[in-house]
Amino acid sequence: MLARSARRLARARLHFGHGTDNARDEAAALIWHALRLPQAPAAALARSVLARPVSRSALARIDALLARRIRERIPASYLTRRCWFAGLPLYVDERVLIPRSPIAELIERRFAPWIATRRVRRILDLGTGSGCIAIACARAFPAARVDALDISPEALAVARLNIRRHRLQRRVRALRSDHFTALPSASYDIIVSNPPYVGRRELRGLPAEYRHEPKLGLEAGVDGLDSVRVILRDAAAHLNPGGILIVEVGNSETALRRAFPRLPFIWLSFQRGGGGVFTLERAQLATAAAGA
Repeated sequence: MLARSARRLARARLHFGHGTDNARDEAAALIWHALRLPQAPAAALARSVLARPVSRSALARIDALLARRIRERIPASYLTRRCWFAGLPLYVDERVLIPRSPIAELIERRFAPWIATRRVRRILDLGTGSGCIAIACARAFPAARVDALDISPEALAVARLNIRRHRLQRRVRALRSDHFTALPSASYDIIVSNPPYVGRRELRGLPAEYRHEPKLGLEAGVDGLDSVRVILRDAAAHLNPGGILIVEVGNSETALRRAFPRLPFIWLSFQRGGGGVFTLERAQLATAAAGA
């Protein structure tokens, strides 16, 4: 079933960019969901599992999921309502972007070497969406409190659901906010953000799978920098001494470099792939505040 399903997805010329990057992993995610297996597919491809007989009703469920994935170009995570981020299971639906940021790798490393783990007490996730970054940060820093901000009430409903499922209500709070407006005097050791960063022309050219995601979480003006400009302008006022800013800008990296040629961005690399993520220290952001 796995081999057959992978071939079927591959022939359909789908786009794989929402948590998987190939037809086999996408097929595994759909099959494991249809078979109601609890673990992520990558951890479950043991011979004992693959050798299980598949019932007629399970085959029908698998075929139905495959058909929708192909016909409607719906990413697998929206069909299963499940994804994984930094090793943590999360609920997702069309109210939020599907988590896929390389920032997960930074969180797993506790942002080393950019900040000393022992000093981190307050973290801000700006544009939290599903809450994935905020929840992962809370797990990585058990002594820290995390604020998760988003302008979308629909996204915040999903974030709060995930916060409850991970039993983090005491340390993670989700608030509606247009960037920093809801917490004008708050300050943090780490501000991390995966904001909208897709320009209008780029958005029009994205594969059909992206049309199922909320436009509010993707588009950021003509050049994709509308949200990032606000962050660079205001972040310094919300960072503690020695604090750091981490922001993902994806394919808008070149546009950002051109817009802020004097900013000493440190562009990060990742073992598991991905890019377009920079870090800046609080002191370095003074230049951005002057030029934004």
